[in-house]
Amino acid sequence: MSLFGDGLDAAVQKAFTRPAPKSAGAQMRYLVKQLKGTRAVARTLQVSQRTVERYVTGQIRTPRPELAARLEREVKARWQPQIRARARQKAATTDGIVVDTRARMGYTAPVGSTDESRIRHLTVALPPRYAARLFDARAAGADERVLREITAEGLREVYFQDGGRRAGSLEEVRLTDVEHLEFDL
Repeated sequence: MSLFGDGLDAAVQKAFTRPAPKSAGAQMRYLVKQLKGTRAVARTLQVSQRTVERYVTGQIRTPRPELAARLEREVKARWQPQIRARARQKAATTDGIVVDTRARMGYTAPVGSTDESRIRHLTVALPPRYAARLFDARAAGADERVLREITAEGLREVYFQDGGRRAGSLEEVRLTDVEHLEFDL
């Protein structure tokens, strides 16, 4: 489970204009339509083709919990791609992204400053360039560490340095022990 990656996906999913299919049959039918066949859906969900056909026809209605989770994840990953792309584009060019986090934050600064890390709860609006970097890194398959570093860099600029008005000698912000993280567009 990727805290930062899943958080970005959840933020984009808030832009959906219609709810994704809820029942297993409706989800299977949607995937069959998107992947153009039951064989591709079976391969994606790691079940037999006949199982997919049974869900489509309504012979099976309730999936096992692990299959239900995979099914929901695959449907949400493909649901409303144009709206998803539009929301990412808007965040990356005009709106930016809001980060709400409760985590341990510390920083590297010159000698004599109070750089000891402590738990902070911040809700900060990051500029569009950080939203673009986060979404580009996520699309490129970046790991959790890279997404954490981009977020920490944005927090350093906006929260700690206040856009260059203070803490100019602040070098690096460390974001660790994340208790809560939520992104919003």
